[in-house]
Amino acid sequence: MTLGIFLAVLGAAFLHALWNALIKLGTSKVGGMVILSIVEVPIGLAVAAFAAPIDPAAIPWVIAAGCTHFAYKFFLTYAYDRGDLSRVYPIARGAAPMVVALVGALFLSDAVSGQEYLAIAVLAGGILLMARGVFASGENRRLLPFALGSALATATYTLIDGMGARVSGAPVAYVAWVFVADGCFFTLGMVALRGLDVIPRDWRAWRMGTFASAASYGAYAVSIWAMTLAPIAVVAALRETSILFAVLIGWLVFGERMSGEKALAAVTIVAGVMLMRL
Repeated sequence: MTLGIFLAVLGAAFLHALWNALIKLGTSKVGGMVILSIVEVPIGLAVAAFAAPIDPAAIPWVIAAGCTHFAYKFFLTYAYDRGDLSRVYPIARGAAPMVVALVGALFLSDAVSGQEYLAIAVLAGGILLMARGVFASGENRRLLPFALGSALATATYTLIDGMGARVSGAPVAYVAWVFVADGCFFTLGMVALRGLDVIPRDWRAWRMGTFASAASYGAYAVSIWAMTLAPIAVVAALRETSILFAVLIGWLVFGERMSGEKALAAVTIVAGVMLMRL
């Protein structure tokens, strides 16, 4: 991996942490996520317009991915309503690959290596340590089921996307249509649940949400580009530095409490995810 690609992937990791921070920063987390979702639709349509068409057999996979993305955003938004970025993000991001590995081993006949078993153990230890901090610090314990729900949804759509992209015959277009489905489902779902008032009216919220959506797509696009020029496993592992970026943003920008235990838990989760990816 060249220095340029290395720095680009680090930039993508930072963008992923940044768009989560922007959602956390808004006074209405749900409103910010709705704006992000609305902006995803034209981005997805623009990419799909210039990409090869997908196989119609992939349409059910696109719909399934859109539904699971709704769950991911729903749980993540409510987790941020109840907890710090530096607490929620590592749990939600770190638990997902552990769930994928366990489901793959138990139900998909995927071979699990000794290193992957070690990664699962390290991840579990880091997540338990991070969760323990919630109780020790007197934080809102309700963030845990929402953060873990987000991780479960992430693991689900990861499995769906892996199979759907293969069926589609055009991975770039597949992801573009998932963006469209995701944006539509979350926006319409939240309007149905909360009414039209869930859509923010002030320009500052729209500016922030639009930037978050662009950062979300940019993080994905840079990662995919890097995977065409460098080993996929190395790129995937390096992306997980987004956990450290999120913890640092929470600490330095939002002024969130940073204990030695939280820092150790975050580093342990990053190490576990990297072991899983490499």
